[in-house]
Amino acid sequence: MAASGVVVVMDFDKTIIDCDSDNWVVDELGATELFNQLLPTMPWNSLMDRMMKELHSQGTKIEDIVAVLKRTPIHSRIIQAIKSAYALGCDLKIVSDANVFFIDTILKHHGLKECFSEINTNPSFVDEEGRLRIFPYHDFTEHPHGCPHPCPPNMCKGIVIERIQASLSAMEEKKTIIYMGDGLGDFCPSLKLGDGDYMLPRKDFPVWDLVCKNRSLIKAEVCEWSNGEEFEHALLHFITKITIDKSNTSGNNAAQLYSDCKVQTMPGSSHQAFSQTLYVPH
Repeated sequence: MAASGVVVVMDFDKTIIDCDSDNWVVDELGATELFNQLLPTMPWNSLMDRMMKELHSQGTKIEDIVAVLKRTPIHSRIIQAIKSAYALGCDLKIVSDANVFFIDTILKHHGLKECFSEINTNPSFVDEEGRLRIFPYHDFTEHPHGCPHPCPPNMCKGIVIERIQASLSAMEEKKTIIYMGDGLGDFCPSLKLGDGDYMLPRKDFPVWDLVCKNRSLIKAEVCEWSNGEEFEHALLHFITKITIDKSNTSGNNAAQLYSDCKVQTMPGSSHQAFSQTLYVPH
């Protein structure tokens, strides 16, 4: 398909959805006070597993958690952008510090699950008692990942990106990676991207601050985005740009596809303010 040479890697919380899924579930189920009390005493993943135990003991059923997840805020343009990228032939993957159950439930609810070939996140399952169990992606007690960057102990996304890159290098067609994220944990993978890849940090979020301060360390082209509309503009713009570049279309033809876009590039990027992306009809 047209964009088969493009691999789009996305964070989930505050990137695809417009909140942190862990906090959303805890707050919506009325357990914020207990969560805040326990937060200083244990790692995040252990805390979420504990919260699911406490909620289960209070009578919360898995159906209640599902109902809350289905109400998770997500911008309609992000849903559209993901479906468009998939329709164009991009290989979409998620790298997230959420968990399998939360992500799968939300994606299925919005008809997006089939769009992703791979979801890298913390494992979770519903046990025989109907309680949701949540575990860390990396076993940081036995095998710490040892990353020097601000990655949480349970997940270094840079290691995940390196594995994805290794799998891509074995393919005949050269692949270009577009990475989209917002948090501190999204900085490490941005350092793994190569010349010709694209890093799209969410403006005024932690990864954007780190990228601004360490721009010279990042080989990829960098472009910020702020909201659902800019997410769609940026993602589809770069998919189109990469596809045109790969097919050796002239710069004049490429320019005709981009007109009047509001998303701006990061300081230090060689790419100037780009224009509205080509929308894909359905």
